[in-house]
Amino acid sequence: MKSRSSILFSVLFMLLMFASCTIQYKFNGASINYNEVKSITIENFANRALFQWGPMESMFNLSLTDIYARQTKLKQISRNGDLMLKGEITGYDQLNKSVSSDGFSAMVQLKMTVKVAFENTKNHSEDFEKSFSATREFDATQQLNDVQEELVQQMINEIVEQIFNATVANW
Repeated sequence: MKSRSSILFSVLFMLLMFASCTIQYKFNGASINYNEVKSITIENFANRALFQWGPMESMFNLSLTDIYARQTKLKQISRNGDLMLKGEITGYDQLNKSVSSDGFSAMVQLKMTVKVAFENTKNHSEDFEKSFSATREFDATQQLNDVQEELVQQMINEIVEQIFNATVANW
């Protein structure tokens, strides 16, 4: 009996020891040193694409600020953040992707491109300037007006995730 109780005590002791460890895993992908980096400035991304769809700019800016609010503890400030994001929507294009046997378009592709400049004032080796893009296709028998909002939101979500991963996930 004595050995059984000592084994049980040892197991409980080890469980308590492991439970008190402070190792943290973040499943959102962010790897930020909050002792150094406390704030982020996200400038408004203007829509400079030749082909325009009115709601796209506000949808993008809302999604971009929202991901940092939901998945980090960074305080969003209007100027001089520890991290700074600025850029513009540079492309929103529609092109025929494939042609059917009758010679008409069968699939249409939408493409959205966003140019981003990122600055980490605490570690300038992480600074970058590059473009991110996403595409979606839809059947040419559908009207763009009928699918545009859903497809644009999908592309925005993909691009915002790419930007988030490039800036704070360090993958």
